[in-house]
Amino acid sequence: QVQLVESGGGLVQPGGSLRLSCIASGNFFSIATMGWYRQAPGKQRELVAEIITDGKTNYADSVKGRFTISRDNSKRTVYLQMNSLKPEDTAVYYCNWRLWTDYWGQGTQVTVSS
Repeated sequence: QVQLVESGGGLVQPGGSLRLSCIASGNFFSIATMGWYRQAPGKQRELVAEIITDGKTNYADSVKGRFTISRDNSKRTVYLQMNSLKPEDTAVYYCNWRLWTDYWGQGTQVTVSS
């Protein structure tokens, strides 16, 4: 079993920054694809960013140039640095582990509002 624990969400003004963290339990973190997804009220969950084992990344068009995903295999942690936040970034953000199957964290709320 894999457990994922997210942290770092909160309330921020437009234009501000937040950094989300997700710590994973279990083995094989270094070969898992790790991702961040988000779900806004009334909308489907969508991919924000993902990072595969060789460090290659993939971003949603809506966050390119503003968000950066990274990982530290020694700490079994994946990060999402979010800059220039917009009200439309408001959502619950979920950490995802993909290796043979999917695991999800409990989610962390990000609210962008003045």
